Amino acid sequence: QVQLVESGGGLVQAGGSLTLSCVASGRTDMRYATGWFRQVPHKDREFVASCNWNGCGSFYGDSVKGRFTISRDNAENTVQLQMNSLKPEDTAVYYCAARQGSSTSWESLYEYWGQGTQVTVSS
Repeated sequence: QVQLVESGGGLVQAGGSLTLSCVASGRTDMRYATGWFRQVPHKDREFVASCNWNGCGSFYGDSVKGRFTISRDNAENTVQLQMNSLKPEDTAVYYCAARQGSSTSWESLYEYWGQGTQVTVSS
């Protein structure tokens, strides 16, 4: 079992930046991929970014490419999402997720989820 706890959400003006963090505990000896998803009310969860266990490439959702950067520190069991040039449409609850295996944008393949952190971007 892996427990995930997100932090770093909040209120920011359009054009601003936020950094989300996700700390993993439990079976952190497992080699797992991590991902970030987001969700707004009455809509499906949307893929944001994902990292393999051994490094983060350029695996991002189309709506955040060039603005968001995912990174991870296996020694600290953390994964971060640096969000720049934020837009009102980035407003959502952001979730950290983990799975054994390689990174993927498929939500259903992630076994472990955090509780989410709210990001609100004002115009």
